[in-house]
Amino acid sequence: MTDATPSCDATLDTTGLYCPEPIMLMHNKVRDMGSGQTLQVVATDPATTRDVPKFCQFLGHELLEQQESEGEYRYFIRLA
Repeated sequence: MTDATPSCDATLDTTGLYCPEPIMLMHNKVRDMGSGQTLQVVATDPATTRDVPKFCQFLGHELLEQQESEGEYRYFIRLA
């Protein structure tokens, strides 16, 4: 992880879960948050590298940063 990691308002840990569960949990979490807030998603499913950007594009959220380290994926999403 870099020193310039974006700050976040909430974190969703989906480690150990596989498609479609991480995206389903993201949908639920986003409903509880407000526009402009930042959500950090932690995942271990490699499919999230495809699914999270598509999720953001489809719903109009901004993917601020995507990180990968030792099989762990982190996404920082600013909600629309």
